[in-house]
Amino acid sequence: MLQLYFLSVLCNGLCGYILFVGNDYDSEDKTRLSMNNPTFHLVLGILCAVTGLLKLLSPTLEKILILGDLIPACGGIIGGLLLIFGIYRKDNTSFASESMGTLDKLGETLLRFKKTVGLCLLVITLIHFLFPRTLFL
Repeated sequence: MLQLYFLSVLCNGLCGYILFVGNDYDSEDKTRLSMNNPTFHLVLGILCAVTGLLKLLSPTLEKILILGDLIPACGGIIGGLLLIFGIYRKDNTSFASESMGTLDKLGETLLRFKKTVGLCLLVITLIHFLFPRTLFL
């Protein structure tokens, strides 16, 4: 579906940009569509993860079922989960006092590499935009 392709490129690009540039929640600019707005990050994270999941179920290239969109879909899911976990971590004030569960440890590990994940998402988005029918992208 071309709609999912466009949504995947758009969401992965925005998510990669936010992860690479970084988020400053203490900034004064908290307008609705600001890149520093935590609500915008949460909605974009959910949309990116859902789009990645739907891309796994409905790839652009019909002949090869899952390989065609595997990398952008997995990148979108990881980027979306990073944005969601960043909001969760920021809002949870007693995060340091509680014992960390398995998901918290995984999220902390991924948050250490958020700039790298953001740069990879930007590269994947550019390649996916330029070559939509490539076998592995």
